Amino acid sequence: MNPSRTTGFGVFLAAGLAMAIALTAQHVAGLSPCALCLLARWPYRIAMALGLLAMIASPRLARILLMLALGCFLADVAVSVLHLGVESGWWKSPLPECAAPDLSRLSGRALLAALPAEPTTPCDAPVYLIPSLPISMVEMSLSYAIFLSAALSLRLWYKRRA
Repeated sequence: MNPSRTTGFGVFLAAGLAMAIALTAQHVAGLSPCALCLLARWPYRIAMALGLLAMIASPRLARILLMLALGCFLADVAVSVLHLGVESGWWKSPLPECAAPDLSRLSGRALLAALPAEPTTPCDAPVYLIPSLPISMVEMSLSYAIFLSAALSLRLWYKRRA
């Protein structure tokens, strides 16, 4: 099999695994994602598409697509670092959805209208997938994104040297 196709398939699987874990945590384990969690899913979605395209592209185009996928993984590192800082109280979130709304001045009817359709989690509240393991979902996501970035970087560097 062509190395670009193999790497593209690996990118697709690795990004798909991240999405599968996030969706399973949300829909099976009942963990509600915050706005930053939802934002962090987009680089993986894009990387999945780029991985699929790299599988069918010419080797030269596949390399470009894989470098773009690396950019997606690095973007997820950046979003995860931002989220970890918000979760740790180092800084405030830039997303307005992360701030708790001021509902104190609303009437009962307005209060009900302001409630979201689905429960939301504040961005500064750590969410733990495994209760007995003191590693938040954000910390796991950051570790995984760093690992994927390093692995794909090494793969692209190795292929260039070969």
